[in-house]
Amino acid sequence: MTELHLCQDDIYRGNLILVNASNALIQNRQPELIPIDEGNEIFMERNAARILSHLMEAVNSNGTIVPVSGYRSPSEQAKIYNESLIKNGAEFTKRYVAMPYKSEHQTGLAIDLALKQENIDFIRPYFPDEGICKKFRKMAPLYGFIERYPQDKEAITGIAHEPWHFRYVGFPHSKIMSEQGLTLEEYIDKLKSYPYDGKHCFIKNNNQEIEIFYVCLLDIFSIRIGINDNILYQVSGNNDDGVIITIWRNIHE
Repeated sequence: MTELHLCQDDIYRGNLILVNASNALIQNRQPELIPIDEGNEIFMERNAARILSHLMEAVNSNGTIVPVSGYRSPSEQAKIYNESLIKNGAEFTKRYVAMPYKSEHQTGLAIDLALKQENIDFIRPYFPDEGICKKFRKMAPLYGFIERYPQDKEAITGIAHEPWHFRYVGFPHSKIMSEQGLTLEEYIDKLKSYPYDGKHCFIKNNNQEIEIFYVCLLDIFSIRIGINDNILYQVSGNNDDGVIITIWRNIHE
């Protein structure tokens, strides 16, 4: 039996952390970053960058989809925010640019993409719902990515529709969110209905059964949870009040 020792620090790290105007990023360490492609200066968290590369290969991008912005430091985000205020005004900036520590780009898990063109708008790059971009959008959930700010969800996300902004949350969470039309805000809230001491969420994917449940850590310092040996599992905080545990099992086991 593998024993997981979870503590409140675990709330603030992982692929499912929710970062928005109401949930500022709290990190004890900077994510491990690597460049998305050799020779460029756009970085993402190591695992997210690696999987994005596989996704680009799967859609046969061949350079027609280009990265525009990945990881941003707090100082970089502040500079972008302040420059947009001057150039575009407060209303535009509120809709499209987050403040430092409230931007997903600071997690290293977010990427802005564009269809390759001579001139690319840094704040609102062109990523249409057709051609290679549509193919990317369709395949993204199979690789753990979601379109983070969909249309008609602005009241929930606090950000205008951004068809160019994708976020790595990991599989199967990306697939569930895509199929059910959920934003990350809605999904994090939904998972709280599957508590550790209650009914868990079970889904099937090919020859695997995937179990998902939520552990509240808000009012306790730590908790220990047992998981059978030789079982693949993942722990992610929600950057709010607890963690989500995902367990993969082969159906024949």
